[in-house]
Amino acid sequence: MAQATWEKHTSAEIPSHLKPGKNRLKFLIGGLLILAAVAYLIISGTVTGARFFITVDELLNDSTYVGQTVRISGAVLGDSIQYDSEKLLIEFTIANIPQKFDNLAVALREAVSNPNVTQLQVRVENEVKPDLLQHEAQAILTGKLDENGVFQATELLLKCPSRFEEDGPDPSSLNSRSEA
Repeated sequence: MAQATWEKHTSAEIPSHLKPGKNRLKFLIGGLLILAAVAYLIISGTVTGARFFITVDELLNDSTYVGQTVRISGAVLGDSIQYDSEKLLIEFTIANIPQKFDNLAVALREAVSNPNVTQLQVRVENEVKPDLLQHEAQAILTGKLDENGVFQATELLLKCPSRFEEDGPDPSSLNSRSEA
């Protein structure tokens, strides 16, 4: 029968890359760096994405927004919509929607019917007129406010007002408005 002998090596004889303490420290530092990077991404994403858009009032009351790319929201005034199909140019006016509201349909209706609410002229170039661009639609726009006070939109998203019709206007009143 063969005999096996076991010899205990001293720490001086073990290569440094095989020492358990040193490897643990490397993995611990690497893990902490990864954890810190993930935490930073989560926190920065939450802070910057906390507000999806700003209101028309906020845009017009803060001059630092002039020339800056921002995302705003407003209620479309149907009578102001102008479309040039040859130049692919859309121009319309939006009214300020309050930042907090209970019912979007009511907030949109009140925004477009109140003559004292803040309004903003919008210009969208190189875009076909969307079907949802209509009276009382919620427009979410990305772009820049120019020196003339016109919002030059590069992106236009619309929420159809008919989705919020539970408490919305009477459909017969809409027909009479369009006939006038």
